[in-house]
Amino acid sequence: MTSEPADPEFRDDEVMETLDEDNILTRDFVDRVLDAVESGDREEVQRLVEPLHEADIADLLEQTSSERRGALAVAMGDLMSAEVLAEVNDYVREDIIDALQPSQVADLAGQLDTDDAVAIIEDMEIEDQQAVLAELDPEDRAVIEDALSYPEESAGRIMQRELVAVPEHMTVGQLIDYLRDHQDLTTEFWEVFVVDPQHKPVGTCKLSWIMRSQRSVPVSEIMAHEQTLIPVDMDQEEVALRFQKYALISAAVVDGNGRLVGVITADDIVHIIQEEADEDILRLSGAGEGDINEPIADSYKARVRWLIANLGTAMVASFIIAQFGAAIETMVALAVLMPIVASIGGNAGTQTLAVTVRALATNQLTQSNTMRSIWREIRVALLIGATIAVIAGLGAGFIFSNWLLAGVIAAAILCNIALAGLSGVAIPVLLDRLDQDPAVSSSIFVTMITDSMGFLIFLGLAVFSGLAG
Repeated sequence: MTSEPADPEFRDDEVMETLDEDNILTRDFVDRVLDAVESGDREEVQRLVEPLHEADIADLLEQTSSERRGALAVAMGDLMSAEVLAEVNDYVREDIIDALQPSQVADLAGQLDTDDAVAIIEDMEIEDQQAVLAELDPEDRAVIEDALSYPEESAGRIMQRELVAVPEHMTVGQLIDYLRDHQDLTTEFWEVFVVDPQHKPVGTCKLSWIMRSQRSVPVSEIMAHEQTLIPVDMDQEEVALRFQKYALISAAVVDGNGRLVGVITADDIVHIIQEEADEDILRLSGAGEGDINEPIADSYKARVRWLIANLGTAMVASFIIAQFGAAIETMVALAVLMPIVASIGGNAGTQTLAVTVRALATNQLTQSNTMRSIWREIRVALLIGATIAVIAGLGAGFIFSNWLLAGVIAAAILCNIALAGLSGVAIPVLLDRLDQDPAVSSSIFVTMITDSMGFLIFLGLAVFSGLAG
């Protein structure tokens, strides 16, 4: 919800001064706010920040260095709202929480929906979690502790407990009266869940159906009996796939006994889809969390291990090259051209790998179509390989005036791209079958294969054909 200042005209002018043409906070505005923080002028800080939307306040905090972030959060006072805390990323949130008292964090968490409150508290240290939970109302504390008992990134962690559930014997009129009379019900919902005496969901009613039906009509007559139920322990990525597949706006979450315990809505899924997509892309590159606010030590540890692995694969390729040292000495053109073979193969493998990892993540690639997908990627690779091979062969032939060399590099490129296509789909599929994340380590193996085999095929063909020896 947007914060409303006392003077709307002031807000419009201030926003125009603070946001550039790309709707991003200007550097001058950020500097003005931080200067006010440094001088201890809290009134000026709040005057500048107050017109901003919660998302823009979150951007301001994210653009502030870690050392100054806590002071800014404190200086903002009440403008450091629950909505702002829910908007910032995890690393920024940690800095803010460290600067606030447990009672303040508890107050902010208590204003949020359960899923947002859990997202804030779950990343805290155990001692800090206990301190914040102790400050919460007993009811809120019980709900959040229950959510924290579920596995991370499961439906139980991301579901909201705030929902509307009614018995199926109600009429539409009784339901409308119930919604109007009970002020403690959640104020934001898209559908009403219908449950049996054991609190198991038996149907769902959209608000539009309720408002357009006569008061005497039983709820059981207008409800949809078929619904997608989400097990409380289902992984959030699988939940997102169900929302996408069945075009859901919201879905009931049930426990092991089939009882209704929560609801997941589309706005939660949008964040999950973005989070999972970012995670796969960054894992594919070995960049770790990939967040510019991530501590340097964490970034170092996440990235360096994959570069060390790359160093190992590069040494394998270097060993292969060393075995053909005599051949390379007799024909310098081999040293000039062999990086092309490895580079083209590596890029082709990365393309196939990206397509395959995405297909696995979205359940497009399954056990029933694996062999068809592998054969498809091999055919695509052969077509691409043939095209690149002809171009590279002609280029080498004209430049070095040696058509045997042209044939060798063309054949090597064709073989390496075909091998890249095969490995780019087979390796992530194999890792997935072994219950390993294909996005994490596939690129290391594919790069090793395309580099090592590219050099081996090219230099081996050169020696075998009598071009060099």
